Amino acid sequence: MDWSLVLIFFVACAGAATTGVMFQPGSWYEDLRKPSWTPPNWAFPVVWTTLYVCIAVAAARAAPLDESGHAMAAFAVQIAFNTLWTPIFFGLHNMKAGLVVIGVLWIAVLATMWQFLQLDLIAGLLFAPYLIWVTIAFALNAAVWQMNRNRPIAT
Repeated sequence: MDWSLVLIFFVACAGAATTGVMFQPGSWYEDLRKPSWTPPNWAFPVVWTTLYVCIAVAAARAAPLDESGHAMAAFAVQIAFNTLWTPIFFGLHNMKAGLVVIGVLWIAVLATMWQFLQLDLIAGLLFAPYLIWVTIAFALNAAVWQMNRNRPIAT
């Protein structure tokens, strides 16, 4: 494995993760009504750090392979929408737009996983936990929006 590629893709993931530092949940999120199955706050950085390592390793495995163009294009789309969700949901406090973004993210993660599976089984399987987590995040975003849809968009 080319560890310089792992580092490059991890830096891309770190760029996406930076939005989580810049747009933290804060009191706005704490005051929202949330479903009983909402993961505890400590779980989010732990899960995302683990996922970003898996995402970087998967991309580093797929990138140098022949015919990886579509896979890398899908990777670019998913990391862009991954980066976009946090500022929209936590920064703008726009739960409905966040739901649209995370819906596109889910499709992009699925597409990336599918493309990676065509190239390298391990790379594709490394994306499976990410797809599961984004599925949970989509359901959580939808539930929070549903439970709080009458709140103003920005506070």
